[in-house]
Amino acid sequence: MSDKNNKTLKPGWRRVKFGDVVRLSKARSQDPLADGIERYVGLEHLEPGDLRIRRWGSVADGVTFTSVFQPGQVLFGKRRAYQRKVAVADFSGVCSGDIYVLETKDAQVLLPELLPFICQTDAFFEHAVGTSAGSLSPRTSWTSLANFEFVLPTLEVQMQRVDLLGRHQELAGSLESAAALAERARRAALLDAFRPDRGSADMFPSHWATAPVGELGDVQLGQQRHPKYDSGSNMRPYLRVANVLDGWIDFSDVNQMHFPEKDVQKFELLHGDVLLNEGQSFDLVGRSAIYRGGVPGLCCQKTLIRFRCGERLLPEFAQAYFQHRLYTGQFASMCVQTTSMAHLTAVRFSAMQMPVPPLDEQRQIASVVETLNQSAIELQGRFKAAQALGAQLGGMQ
Repeated sequence: MSDKNNKTLKPGWRRVKFGDVVRLSKARSQDPLADGIERYVGLEHLEPGDLRIRRWGSVADGVTFTSVFQPGQVLFGKRRAYQRKVAVADFSGVCSGDIYVLETKDAQVLLPELLPFICQTDAFFEHAVGTSAGSLSPRTSWTSLANFEFVLPTLEVQMQRVDLLGRHQELAGSLESAAALAERARRAALLDAFRPDRGSADMFPSHWATAPVGELGDVQLGQQRHPKYDSGSNMRPYLRVANVLDGWIDFSDVNQMHFPEKDVQKFELLHGDVLLNEGQSFDLVGRSAIYRGGVPGLCCQKTLIRFRCGERLLPEFAQAYFQHRLYTGQFASMCVQTTSMAHLTAVRFSAMQMPVPPLDEQRQIASVVETLNQSAIELQGRFKAAQALGAQLGGMQ
């Protein structure tokens, strides 16, 4: 970098290219098992935003990877860089060819402990994504990454930043653990709420009534997607499987299609409607959320089941029970399978037996579950915010 580019920086700081201070490891093993290497890491083992490697495979099970990594080196996913997969190895192994193994050239110039945080910055990922080539599986090249420019502070400031980032990582880890505990508590509460009486042979507590879902409310599939509905005089927003997550609805990507006026009343959502994924993978079919309103004229697609509770059932209780069935695999066990996915089907869902406790018990169960749910959401949000802050702290200002 020229002196002109460095004049505006703090004393001792300088602008450098990534490749000037970081090298790409070329270490290889043609026979990892014979070389005593026990573990391998693929892109599927790296979690976005998580610098720790928590999962791996066994070389003994067979693997064609040859790129060797050592403890302390940084693994960067070069394929689909927008997934933001970066991790620091704490064991030796081999990794996928879609993972770059990086290390600092000189620890007296760039601290090795700072490298992973630089790789986590928004600027680095934007450069990696912007220089990726390929439509289905875009990849960035080492030559492109090596040209990434960033500001390198003095070694003293790097040490201070590493200490700060380390303490921030500990905080983020604590928040992650707390969020996981809150989620386990929520699921445990759902299991406990629908545990049968020990002295009863019935599926539910003996004083609860039961009835088919179809008798407790209105079951309706959404409108079938069809090219003829891609345009029309009555275009309306609609929800699909991708919008209905576990307990909440994602409104960030809502599509539109034409709904004939005569069918609007059948497909339009009302406050309190419970939506379930009708067609999904076996582990996700039956995932549900309650629509709380807020989007005028919102409808739903046929891949969703809309359940509108009658007077004997509270939506919050119904959704809690649906989550219980999802987590215990009961929805998956009642599905039919096509070549591509599992289907709950409106007919099977309508015939499913549903517990109907007294309304005061429904309110109590729903209240406990909602309280735990809000705690889990809040802690998860704080963890995500801490992750985002960490990416900012890794940049040098």
